[in-house]
Amino acid sequence: MKINVSLFLALLLVALVASSFLSRAQQAGKPAQTPKSAPVVPTASDLAPAPKIVKPDPEWKTQLSPAQYAVLRRKGTERAGSSELLHEHRHGLFVCAACGAPLFGSDAKFESGTGWPSFTKPFFPEAVVTVKDRSFFIEREEVQCARCGGHLGHVFDDGPAPTGLRYCMNGVALKFQERP
Repeated sequence: MKINVSLFLALLLVALVASSFLSRAQQAGKPAQTPKSAPVVPTASDLAPAPKIVKPDPEWKTQLSPAQYAVLRRKGTERAGSSELLHEHRHGLFVCAACGAPLFGSDAKFESGTGWPSFTKPFFPEAVVTVKDRSFFIEREEVQCARCGGHLGHVFDDGPAPTGLRYCMNGVALKFQERP
């Protein structure tokens, strides 16, 4: 069976656009949800400057699970609704699954209705970097771990106050650390 690549890409683009419109429609019908947990206070180890991590691809492949490798190193996306972290509401910190860098506090997490863990802001502004992503014939802002360069997800401008941002992250790219 021969697959028409153009048709496949067009259908994928339609699915992505439809998903975005459905997400916005769901959010338009609900009041913006603000974080409910207390702020996560940085510890000394959170504040310590961490050197950039550069490893050869085979080393990442042995360190990460196949799902983590596909997302963090190959810029994949986990299936919506599949993350254990989607409904994580304990007080704590979400760190990079590859290098352990602190990325998002639980106080910035909110329920976006998209099927992926979502946050209003990074734990520190320097924790993540964004780069233009022009895949799938649309332009988005890809979010990467500033320490190891791992792909985390994308950031959109349809989030709740106070930032108006929605950091839509792949849960497999994160690990949760509970904090008192």
